[in-house]
Amino acid sequence: QVQLVESGGGLVQTGGSLRLSCTASGSIFSINVMGWYRQHPGKERELVAVISSGGNPNYADSVKGRFTISRDNAKNSVYLQMNSLKPEDTAVYYCNLARAADPLGSAWYPGTAYWGQGTQVTVSS
Repeated sequence: QVQLVESGGGLVQTGGSLRLSCTASGSIFSINVMGWYRQHPGKERELVAVISSGGNPNYADSVKGRFTISRDNAKNSVYLQMNSLKPEDTAVYYCNLARAADPLGSAWYPGTAYWGQGTQVTVSS
């Protein structure tokens, strides 16, 4: 079992910044991807950004150039620095960890995924 604990959500004005943090504990896959997904009310959860255990990031087009994902393998933690926030970024953000096929994260296995409890990010206009 893996536990994911998130922090850092909150309320911010348009153009502001927030930093999300997530720390994993338990039986963590040595080769994995960690990342962030978000869910808008009434919509399906969508990928925001993921990063492999080898440090290779992938971003949704909607956040490229504004969000930066990073990780600290020694702390089993992943971070999401969100800049130039927009009202459409308002959502519940979920931390995710899944087994990956290789350290670059060329593929990962959704069936192995663990999720955090979610943290609310609200961007006011």
